[in-house]
Amino acid sequence: MSASRTARERVRAELIREITDVARRHLAVDGATGLSLRAVAREMGMVSSAIYRYFPSRDDLLTALIIDGYNALGEAVEKAEATRARDDFTGRWLAVCRAIREWALAHPHVYALLYGSPVPGYRAPDDTIAPAARDTAVFGQIIGDAVAAGRLNPPAILPEPPAIISSDADAVRTLIPGASDDVISRAVTAWTGLYGMVSFELFGQFNNTIEHRAEFFEHNMTGLARLLGLPA
Repeated sequence: MSASRTARERVRAELIREITDVARRHLAVDGATGLSLRAVAREMGMVSSAIYRYFPSRDDLLTALIIDGYNALGEAVEKAEATRARDDFTGRWLAVCRAIREWALAHPHVYALLYGSPVPGYRAPDDTIAPAARDTAVFGQIIGDAVAAGRLNPPAILPEPPAIISSDADAVRTLIPGASDDVISRAVTAWTGLYGMVSFELFGQFNNTIEHRAEFFEHNMTGLARLLGLPA
């Protein structure tokens, strides 16, 4: 590879980073539906035709922001989970929960792009699938490790999952090898409960109701750990 080509690639990568940084600022003001390539180009002092060489459409820019967001969240989750001992299954779960909440509160507009209302007319391409699965893969690994170690003991407080959802459990089981349908069902409940708590706090549903949110979050995430059957 020639030195001139390498330099061009570095310049291109830097310009793409600058475009996405500006786009994230616009996202905070205008939301995903109001994101405009022309407005981004205008702030950067570029002619609008120039930005299309990097992002042919608004959807391409949205995809880049979504992939960046999922990867940033996934990295935060992976780093938090790696700080705990491998046999501290509950500690790993709580570390993941806290990391997701802290990242969401620090990046509310990107979180809204990932987990808020769908953007009208936008269809996420397959490129987003692997980044979107990073945090889920960590969660699945925790539960799978607990199952393999014989340390998962779900309390008998839930009905058996109906047979009709067995195929759905099979689709999730790739993330939690060896888990029963009951464990799969509990895992989905816990994961959606985690994101539901984060979304309620971030989008204002707790306003004038839940004031001690960090403590309430910690209590509920510990409760979900018990529902999963993670060690006390």
